[in-house]
Amino acid sequence: QVQLVESGGGLVQAGGSLRLSCVASGGTFSSYDMGWFRQAPGKEREFVAAVRWSGDRTYNGASVKGRFTISRDNAKNTVYLQMNNLKPEDTAVYYCAASFKRATYLYIESMYNYWGQGTQVTVSP
Repeated sequence: QVQLVESGGGLVQAGGSLRLSCVASGGTFSSYDMGWFRQAPGKEREFVAAVRWSGDRTYNGASVKGRFTISRDNAKNTVYLQMNNLKPEDTAVYYCAASFKRATYLYIESMYNYWGQGTQVTVSP
């Protein structure tokens, strides 16, 4: 059973930056594709970014392109989400997820096998 624990969320002013981390345990991290999703109050969960198990391919959701960067360190069993130029509309609970399905489309929630509990990000105007 894989466990994912997110950290790094908090309150930041618009235009600021945060870096989220997600540490995995209980599995072979280097074999999983990893993703970040977010869910704002009253809205459906939304794809943010994903990275392949090897780290050589990354994908971003349209709303965060050019501002957010996903990366991973397989030696530390950790995936990161660097968030720059934050906007109030980025306010949400951010979740990391792991997939061993070798899915073609990592923006689809059902492609993921394990989820973390989430970390709150709040961006003030």
